[in-house]
Amino acid sequence: MPPATPLSTKIAHITAIEAGAEKAFIKADTHLEQALANTARHGLPAIQVSALQGQLLGLQARFVNAQTVLEVGALGGYSTICLAKTGARVTSIEIDAKHRDVALENLRAAGVAEPDMILGDAHEVLPALVREGRVFDMVFIDADWGTQAEYFDWAVKLTRRNGCIFIDNVVQEIITCHGGSVGEGTLIERIGKAQNVTATLVPKISGTEGVVDNASIDGFVIATVN
Repeated sequence: MPPATPLSTKIAHITAIEAGAEKAFIKADTHLEQALANTARHGLPAIQVSALQGQLLGLQARFVNAQTVLEVGALGGYSTICLAKTGARVTSIEIDAKHRDVALENLRAAGVAEPDMILGDAHEVLPALVREGRVFDMVFIDADWGTQAEYFDWAVKLTRRNGCIFIDNVVQEIITCHGGSVGEGTLIERIGKAQNVTATLVPKISGTEGVVDNASIDGFVIATVN
C-alpha cells in the first residue's frame, strides 16, 4: 500500500485543480469583472460567490429552465448578474441599503433592465411574497447565518414543483452557529423532516493557491420541491 498523502498536499492539489478549472471554464466577462471592481471600490466585503459557483448558479437556473429567480442576499449583485445572464427575471432581497445601491449600479452597468431589488428584511419580505401568491422557478439563499432553516421553509412555499432551491454556506453555518452538530434547528435537520423536498449536500474544501494552511471548509445544499 502506498504511503498516505499528507492533508496539506491534498489541499494544495484541490486548490490547484480548482484554479485550473476556473482558468479553463470561466470565460472573460466584462460585466462581472466590473461588478467585482465596483463592489471593492465601495468597500463591500469580498464574500460573493466564486466565479465557478456563479457559473454553477447559472447552470442550475438553465437546468430547471428558470424564468423567475428569487435571491435572498444580493451583496454587490455578482450572483444576481450570473443568474440574470441566463435570461431569468431575478427578484433580489437585500437588507443593507448600501449593498442594494451598489448592486443596482452593477446590474444596470451589466445591462439588466429594471432590476427588481427589494430593500428589506427577508424575515418580513419572504412571508409577504407568500401572501402575494408569488412562485419562483428557483430560489437562491446566500444570507445571514443562523436563519437558513427559516428561510428554507419560506423557500419551499415560494418554489414551484420541480423547481430548485440553492442554499450557500450550509456547512459553515452549522459549524459556526451549531458547533458542527446537525441536530435540531439546523437546516439539514429541517430538510430531513420535509416530506415534499428532495435534497443533497455538496461539501467543499478550498484554499489559497500556494498557502496550504489556509483551507476553507464549506458546502451548499441543492433541493427540489416534489
